Amino acid sequence: MLMEEGFMNILAIAVDTLRADHVSCYGYKYKTTPFLDEYATRGVRFENFYAPGIPTQPSFTTFYTGVHPITHQIVAHGGKVALDRKIPVFTEILQKAGYLTCAIDNLWKMKPWFTRGYEFYIDPSARREYGQTVDCDTQNSRAIPWLREHKRERFFLFVHYWDPHTPYIPPERYRGLFYQGKPFEPNNHSMDDFYKRAYGPAWAKSWFTRYVPDGHITNADFVKALYDEEIRYVDEGIKKLIGTLKEEGIEKETLVIIFSDHGESLTEHGIFFDHHGLYENNIHVPLIMVGPNVPRGRTIKQLVQHTDLAPTILEAAQVRIPESMEGKSLWPLISGEKNEPIYDKLITEESTRMCKWAMLKDNYKFILARESDYYHFPPRELYDLNSDPEEKNNLAEEKPSLARQYEEELEDWIEQRIRRLNRKLDPLKEQGASMPYWLGWIHPRKYW
Repeated sequence: MLMEEGFMNILAIAVDTLRADHVSCYGYKYKTTPFLDEYATRGVRFENFYAPGIPTQPSFTTFYTGVHPITHQIVAHGGKVALDRKIPVFTEILQKAGYLTCAIDNLWKMKPWFTRGYEFYIDPSARREYGQTVDCDTQNSRAIPWLREHKRERFFLFVHYWDPHTPYIPPERYRGLFYQGKPFEPNNHSMDDFYKRAYGPAWAKSWFTRYVPDGHITNADFVKALYDEEIRYVDEGIKKLIGTLKEEGIEKETLVIIFSDHGESLTEHGIFFDHHGLYENNIHVPLIMVGPNVPRGRTIKQLVQHTDLAPTILEAAQVRIPESMEGKSLWPLISGEKNEPIYDKLITEESTRMCKWAMLKDNYKFILARESDYYHFPPRELYDLNSDPEEKNNLAEEKPSLARQYEEELEDWIEQRIRRLNRKLDPLKEQGASMPYWLGWIHPRKYW
């Protein structure tokens, strides 16, 4: 299905570290995203959008290439493998098709391939100590003037908001919006395990001292609220950016795609304020699309993933999709031309702080560890996402035949792709987790 003539501009907005269940139009109890809630009614909202690789570097490499991490081999954040120059990225394809391309971003500091295909690459974070602390107002201060200057050209604009990535530092006007409790409560022990983590004391010193003099916060709900307040802040930033499209008269000819690279763990499974662990809070992220040829008020429940964004963007631009791209264009689902599932299962991985594969199928999730981890989680985990959405009850021992079936299917999927790529090893086994030694973690290879 090719788009109609005149479908010109594409604005892709990535909200880093935004888990779907903290977005109010995805059912969150707090009104964190009033603008996105209303904006989603103007287009389509994908209810089951997943990251096939976490965290940032695997996720955004998948976004640009339209292939799974096992194919592009960027399975870890901070890994030593480089993206093969022969693997196409959609921005280069758009550029060759005549699009003016621009990124408001700083991912180039992590890996050089994130600049491929951009005529303009604007990094407002150069004057910040940490790139993740560049806020959405700063990003907008570059993105909005660029939009106004180039509104008469056919453009692809990528804007990467770091809010609500750690450290959660919402502007003062948002403080206390969702929680009025105190950061330090002597009888509150919800943060005790945080200070036992390798990164806990350092974060307390560099981040929590903004809120208590000695950096010792005892109340996890206070920190969770900071995360939600950052979401509210970026929601208003997105409103300003999209409002510019209307002000400049290009709203009706611009496709807007809003998504996240990964979610965040906010104490779930004993993981504090980070994005490792292949649980729903980390891999289930929002996706909203609004623009020409996008029906209003549609919710799509089929499983979709980051691999699908590149072919969807290329089809919107009326550009041929390379056969090497593994993702599926979402336009048949968006238009209603197709209503059946496009995937019978999704496979996701991480090889940064943990080294694990996971498979989602028939409302179950199976997680398979390639190495032991810092938390000493079981090597096999099986969850019924219908009855146990918080993934608290591991069924791997209770349902051994089902766990074995899922493990065999997952291993078969991995093996098939290794053979197709003419490789010898699973990249998670070959590369291993990238960060445990860097963080000074005790990381035995085996404990089972």
